[in-house]
This record gives sequence, structure tokens and C-alpha cells, in this order.
Amino acid sequence: QVQLVESGGGLVHTGGSLRLSCAASGRTFSTFSSYVTGWFRQAPGKEREFVAAIRWTGGSIYYRDSVKGRFTISRDNAENTVYLQMNSLKPDDTAVYYCAAGWGTNPYSRNTYNYWGQGTQVTVSS
Repeated sequence: QVQLVESGGGLVHTGGSLRLSCAASGRTFSTFSSYVTGWFRQAPGKEREFVAAIRWTGGSIYYRDSVKGRFTISRDNAENTVYLQMNSLKPDDTAVYYCAAGWGTNPYSRNTYNYWGQGTQVTVSS
């Protein structure tokens, strides 16, 4: 089993920055060579949507179009932690952000992920 714990959410003004962290315990991300770790978000009344992902082996990175150039996903192998640096935040980025991990082939799909964190709230005021 893998347990994921997110942190770093909060309230910022438009244009501000936040850095989310996702710490894994139990089996580590490196246990499975094809592991991918992703960030999703869910705003009130909306579907949970893909934000960014990174493959643990090889380091391939994926972003949704609306966050490209503003968000950066990274990993720390030694700390078994994945980060999401969010800059130039907009009110549309307001959502609960979830960390997820799994070994499916499509990093953009929720079906790829087997483990989910509890979520952290990000609120961007206008």
C-alpha cells in the first residue's frame, strides 16, 4: 500500500504562488518502474480534472494546457516526495488539489491511478 499526504494549499491573491507537496509512505514511488505520480483538482460542482504528472522512471512530464508555463511538477527521489509549484495563479485555479500515484499507461486519466491523497484546498481570490 501507498499512503499519500498533500500539503501546501492555502489562500492567495491573483498572481500569487503556492507550492504543493505530496509525501508518500509505505511502498515508495520507485518500487514500480512504470510508476507515475500526478496532481488532479476538483472545483465545486465540477469533475475532477488532470493537472500535471511525472513518471518516476525517465521523468517524463505532462501538463494540462491551461497550466503550462505557470505550474511545474518535480520530484525528490530521496524524500519520496512530488511537488507542484504553482505561479501566476488565477481564480480559475481554485479547487481541491489531489495527489495520486499509479502504474497505468495514460497519465492524463484518473483510471491510471491506484492511490489518492485526501486533498488540499487552493483558493485564489480576485
